[in-house]
Amino acid sequence: MGPLRYLSLSLLIFFCKIKIIIIWGLILAVVVEEEGKATAAAAAAGAECEFPAVFNFGDSNSDTGGLSAAFGQAPPPNGETFFGAPVGRYCDGRLVVDFIASGLGLPFLSAYLDSIGSNFSHGANFATAGSSIRRSNTTLFQSGGFSPFSLDVQSWQFSQFVTRSQVVSKRGGFYKDLFPNEEYFSRALYTFDIGQNDLTMGYFHNKTTKDVKAYIPDVLDKFADVIKSVYYLGGRYFWIHNTGPFGCLPYVLVRVPRIAARKDRVGCGATFNEVAQLFNAKLKETVAKLREELPLAALTYVDVYSVKYELISRANKYGFEHPLMACCGHGGKYNYDDHMGCGSKITVNNTEVLVGKSCEDPSERICWDGIHYTEAANKFVFDHIAGGAYSDPPIPLRLACQKKEQ
Repeated sequence: MGPLRYLSLSLLIFFCKIKIIIIWGLILAVVVEEEGKATAAAAAAGAECEFPAVFNFGDSNSDTGGLSAAFGQAPPPNGETFFGAPVGRYCDGRLVVDFIASGLGLPFLSAYLDSIGSNFSHGANFATAGSSIRRSNTTLFQSGGFSPFSLDVQSWQFSQFVTRSQVVSKRGGFYKDLFPNEEYFSRALYTFDIGQNDLTMGYFHNKTTKDVKAYIPDVLDKFADVIKSVYYLGGRYFWIHNTGPFGCLPYVLVRVPRIAARKDRVGCGATFNEVAQLFNAKLKETVAKLREELPLAALTYVDVYSVKYELISRANKYGFEHPLMACCGHGGKYNYDDHMGCGSKITVNNTEVLVGKSCEDPSERICWDGIHYTEAANKFVFDHIAGGAYSDPPIPLRLACQKKEQ
């Protein structure tokens, strides 16, 4: 066969494949649209959404075992309050995403990266501790390193999950019980809690506040790209948390003392919280724009910043104490040491001694390890956001498939 004839045949085969892919994509789009209309009709009638699954994307605030599966288990006393042992969460117990799953009548989410004992029939968790929206140029094994599983990587994992889960499920038997039904992807709730690491990363890499503010638009452009990617894969219902007041967290106050010196009335780093509020304002604008671009989507913006700051600033009112101190840690003003964290041990006379101990009663504390919140604080956050009072539009979690005036 001559080279020109071979080339012509190859091009013909290529364009035939492209045509098949386009036709299949159009068929899938029609199926997803019809399913979306059915769910939307139920929502319009005032019925609860009955989400059959939750797919979560984020960082350590919602990581239920991803980083532990990839790089090693979070040490004791993580998990002590609810689970009685470490279970991949950087917390003494449950996270907000755990309360979300329970609130929807679903089991806790298995981490996508965890291959041991996982069940994905009701969703999957792609979050990992240390994740950012933008890719980091450092690793967890470098000083100030972050997770390699940035939000775009998590979205690629989700894309693979959509395709491969259905292939495996079709084998039948117990495989069918481990993965979501195909129609779940258009009826599921997609939760996002990420962005804090993008902001702290800049400070940890010696950038100025002006520098950090300058790259916020790029961070949110990448966030919007991922929302669109999930939408085009069938996602319709999005529950998006803004970032919390990271200027109230010991690990930031200790690691960036010069900027942390400017305190607010509570003792939090005022500059850091101002940056968080700027990020949140721009995130809210991004979500509003996405509503215009994705007509079949219901996007709920959730103001967890206000809930967390209310808790920290009025801790005594809600039964908490020492709002800026880590419950589990060692030394210093905030019971936090960057080199000796929660669960850390030292060797004394050939004997290991635990120095990163838990406080006596984590249920009375807000900050668990200097970075993350306690189960009690997470429960407080969930209880306040689930009813819709901190949402835009102001709808409860169980009605997040509804499209109200936004």
